[in-house]
Formats: sequence, structure tokens, C-alpha cells
Amino acid sequence: MPNRLAHETSPYLLQHADNPVDWWPWSEEAFDEARQREVPVHLSVGYSSCHWCHVLARESFEDEAVAAYMNTHFVNIKVDREERPDVDAVYMEAVQAATGQGGWPMTVFLTADAEPFYFGTYFPPAPRHGMPSFRQVLEGVHSAWADRREEVAEVAGKIVRDLAGREISYGGPEAPGEEELARALLGLTREYDAQRGGFGGAPKFPPSMVIEFLLRHHARTGSEGALQMAADTCERMARGGIYDQLGGGFARYSVDREWVVPHFEKMLYDNALLCRVYAHLWRATGSALARRVALETADFMVRELRTNEGGFASALDADSDDGSGKHVEGAYYVWTPEQLRDVLGDDAELAADYFGVTEEGTFEEGSSVLQLPQREGVFDAEKVASVKRRLLDARAARPAPGRDDKVVAAWNGLAIAALAETGAYFDRPDLVEAAVGAADLLVRLHLDDHAQIARTSKDGQVGANAGVLEDYADVAEGFLALASVTGEGVWLEFAGFLLDHVLARFVDAESGTLYDTASDAEQLIRRPQDPTDNAAPSGWTAAAGALLSYAAQTGAEPHRKAAERALGVVKALGPRVPRFIGWGLAVAEALLDGPKEVAVVGPSLDDKATKALHRTALLGTAPGAVVAVGTPESDELPLLAGRPLVQGEPAAYVCRNFTCDAPTTDLERLRTALNG
Repeated sequence: MPNRLAHETSPYLLQHADNPVDWWPWSEEAFDEARQREVPVHLSVGYSSCHWCHVLARESFEDEAVAAYMNTHFVNIKVDREERPDVDAVYMEAVQAATGQGGWPMTVFLTADAEPFYFGTYFPPAPRHGMPSFRQVLEGVHSAWADRREEVAEVAGKIVRDLAGREISYGGPEAPGEEELARALLGLTREYDAQRGGFGGAPKFPPSMVIEFLLRHHARTGSEGALQMAADTCERMARGGIYDQLGGGFARYSVDREWVVPHFEKMLYDNALLCRVYAHLWRATGSALARRVALETADFMVRELRTNEGGFASALDADSDDGSGKHVEGAYYVWTPEQLRDVLGDDAELAADYFGVTEEGTFEEGSSVLQLPQREGVFDAEKVASVKRRLLDARAARPAPGRDDKVVAAWNGLAIAALAETGAYFDRPDLVEAAVGAADLLVRLHLDDHAQIARTSKDGQVGANAGVLEDYADVAEGFLALASVTGEGVWLEFAGFLLDHVLARFVDAESGTLYDTASDAEQLIRRPQDPTDNAAPSGWTAAAGALLSYAAQTGAEPHRKAAERALGVVKALGPRVPRFIGWGLAVAEALLDGPKEVAVVGPSLDDKATKALHRTALLGTAPGAVVAVGTPESDELPLLAGRPLVQGEPAAYVCRNFTCDAPTTDLERLRTALNG
């Protein structure tokens, strides 16, 4: 019999709708039930493409005896961390404070007042490696609850008090200057892996936001070291197994330092951020590899993640059927020499050499993840293209990984920005159209009459959860990029509505700090507030960036002031932990550079000379520069006001803090003004 999850919109919750566990979604009713029955709450948090979440479900949540024990002694709540990042953040902070580590699946036991008292992540079905079994954990918690209730309440109260005391060191409302950004660069240089690219050891995550900082720092200061770290890291990732050499797009992370074996799930946010990074790397260097990867990643997102409604799905699973009915991680992507021979015949040897497929394998059971090892000698480009085509066709016949179809507002905002810019740089109007389609969906479905944004939707049905700070900020970022690329003022207007909510409902009026949830959102045991950039920009730094760009487009002083105050946290954290505040550092670079405001005016948007000036403006590397394009009489974009043609010719005006250079009709002069 299905449990209470059958009517949810989250694919992750729906995966658990037929478990024998009597799951509840996160709700007041679930906690009322725990109060009434006088039992603790078992909170289980995960997401649909999480490998170990599936393993725990198979081993324990589908086991009738374990489920019966859970149903008798607990109220069991299942949460999709992608739908409720606020719930996830609050309890993950508690898990990390208590155990020194975190991760998913997350397992937390709570009182009926939602106060946590026991934590963990994945627990096996039988004790191993010093880890208790899941059943032992359940029995231990039940026995503590039954025999030592007062002690449990005391522990829970202490944890909540400790969390309340963990206020972040904000550093004051002053933005970082030259000195802090130079120290951040020095810190990154120390942690840089010069041999393999990237930062730190295994597991290795794509440092997309740090690369944005390095590219902007190079553009502003001319630092060759910054550009080298960015370019080398991008090349190593693109040649590694973390990049899908056949279908484009990046996996979540690499389990090793060399980028060889990925954790195979493909997330929308990673691919949106990396698509934009490679497009910006091409803009800075003209690298053919960067151009190819940006376009292949954009095409991957449109081909494999676009939903019927025009939005972008959250993720593709790491696991898939290996052909024998067994779900195995990476089964869709890996190859053995024998499989190459079956598909390619005589060309198998060339493919094995080109993609680094060996007899012993680079992954499990003799299979290899395709890479592009640095090889001596030259490969026949036509032959390689034919091999790739045939392998891709053969792979398409394999059982595909599951797709999490929910549309997350924030991640769609990141995708809109990436596709709009990539489409504009490489003359691919279809990519700009895909960005507009996703933006239309967000406006139509996710925004209500007051421009408050819903976090998720699925199959055209909007979810019940309110947007958090990253939703407002990343969607505004996407709309601002669309305004620059299309010249349509409506996107600037919508960005303004979203950012007004940020100022009114997410900013602390006294200190200028930002919260992840709105002042009128559901009250949890703590109001989450995390300025660090992890898998994607934090809501805090994303808001700083969008507020700064909006202020540059409109001259809105409150927005600029809020951006400057928000960057105080970057002044505090940038020199100390630069790897974890990359987007904040990138925004700080834009503030130091102005950012520059570029107005391009012409007789029409289709005019050839106007188009050339507009494209040159978009290709400028000045950090965070904003671009407006239109006719002199247009009132859609404030930057165009009072900007006439020059002797009847299309012209570009480059300004900084609303002080402008003389207008130019010359592409070369514009290029020089925007490329330092």
C-alpha cells in the first residue's frame, strides 16, 4: 500500500512512495503525530540522483522487518534536499558540528519539537568497518528514548543552543579591496595541484566559481598565474573521465585526484556553471578546446535535461541498468575493449588508444571511463568523429540513467545565464531561445502575482515550497544575462522584482547580512545563513552579484549599497578560505572594476553594425560588465537614456560608475576599452 508520498511532486519522494515504511513529507502534521504517539521523529534526507541514498533504500527501507520496526517506534519523515534546502542546511550543520562530517543520505533523529539529538549518514544493513547497522541504530535510539527521555531532551536542547551560538564571523559591511583579492589568489596558488589541475586532493570537485574569479582577476590585473591555473584546470577536466567524451556534460565530481573516475551523476547546476566557465575561458583566450566544451555542454543540457515545459531537469542518475537487470553505478558510460570491438570492429584499437581504454580498465571489473589522455602522434579527425558517432549510437541503446524531472528555480537561473551567453558568443540563436523558454516557464509558473518565487515545479505543476535566497538571486542573474543578450527590458524588470524581495525579506536591515530563507518563511530551529560557495554560488554571494549587476544597469543606489555590504563576508573569508567563496571573489572583482556599463545604440537590433558592436561588447572581458542594446528612443533599458547615434552611425558608450568615455563607432576601440 502506498504511503503518504504518492501525491508529492519530488521524484525523490516518489521513489519512496511504495516503501513499506510509512513515510510522511515534512509537515506540521508529522510532528503533531509524533507528539500524540510520544515517539521520536526519524528524518531521512537525500536526493534522487544520490547513489548511497538508493543503496540505503534497497537495503533497509524496502525491508519489511526494518520498516515494521520504524513504523512502530518512529514517525518517519522523508525530505528531498533539493526541494527543501533550508531543512537540509539546518540539520546538516548539526550533523557536521556533532560528527565532523556530513553527506547524503542524512539520517537525523528529532524530538517532536524538531530538535535533533542523534545523527548519521548512511548505515549498512549489518555492522561493518566499526559502523553499526541501521537496525542497531534504530534500536539504540528507541531504547534511549524509552529509558532516558530526560537525557535525550537535554542533549537536544544543548544542540539547538549551540547552533544558535554559531553566528558567522561577518567581517563588517566593507567590500574587499586589492589587498584581500591578492591574498585570496596567493591562498589558491598554495592549494593548486600544478600537476593535475584543480585544488586539493581526492575527491576533486570542478572549481567553477573559483575559475570565474581567476578569469576576472586576470582580466583586471593581467595576472598570468591566475589565467594559467584557470586554463590548465579546464583542460585537465575536459580531458578527464569527469567530462562525458561522447555526449558532453560533466559528472558531479572525480573520486580521484586525476579527474579519471567520476561519481557519474550529472547535475544541472554543475553543467550550467561549467558551460559558462568554458565560454568565458574561450572569450579570454580563444581556446578551441574551451569553445568545443562550452558548446557540447550547452547541447547536452538542451538535449538531455530540457523538459516538455521548456525548463531544465535537475539531474541524471549515477546508476543505471547494466543490461542484466542490476542497477550499477556508471553502467551507461563505461566501456571494455571487448565492447569497443563489438561496436567498432577494426577501429576498436584506434578508439582504445584515443580514449585511454585498457585491458585492465580504469574503473570496476575491467571497464574504463573514456578520457582524452595526452598522446604523441596525430589522429585522423574524420575517423575519430565516426568512432564517436558510432559509440554514441551504441550507448543510446543501453538502458538510460533515471532523470530527476523537477525544475529547480535557482539552477534554471544558472542555466539561463549560461545558455544566453554561450548562444550569443558562438552565434547559436537556438541556445538563446532555449534560455528564453526556461525564463518564460519561471515567470509563467514559478512567479506569483507578487513576484514571489516557488522553489520547484514538475510536469507543469508548481511545488508547494517557497523559494530561498539562491532562487531569487540565481534567477535574477539569469534574467540579467538575458537582458544583456536580447536587449529586452522585460527581463531587467523581472530581475528588479526579484531583487526587491531580496532587499525586503532576506537582508538584515542593521548589519547587511543575508539569510537563506525569507523573514516570513517557515520557522525552523534556526534561520539558515551560509555565505560559502559549495556546489553552486551561495544565495548570499549570488545575491551580491545580481544586486551589483542590476545597480550597474539601472543606477539603483540601494541595490549597489546592499551588494557592497554583502561583500563584507568576502573580505573576511576570501583571504582565509578562497576555495569556498569563489563566486564572492568574482563579484568583488566586478565591484573593483566598476563594473563597466556598456550601452550600444543603433537604428535597429537587426542592423549589421549594431550587431557587431553588441557582440564586441558581450565579448569584453571586463569583470562583470553589463551591456544594454537598443535604439536611442527605446525606454526599455535605463542605460540607453540620452544616448544618441554618432553622426547617424551605431555607437557604444562605455561608462564606469555612471561616468562615460566618449562614444565610439569603432570595434577596435570598444574592444580595447573592455579588455584592459
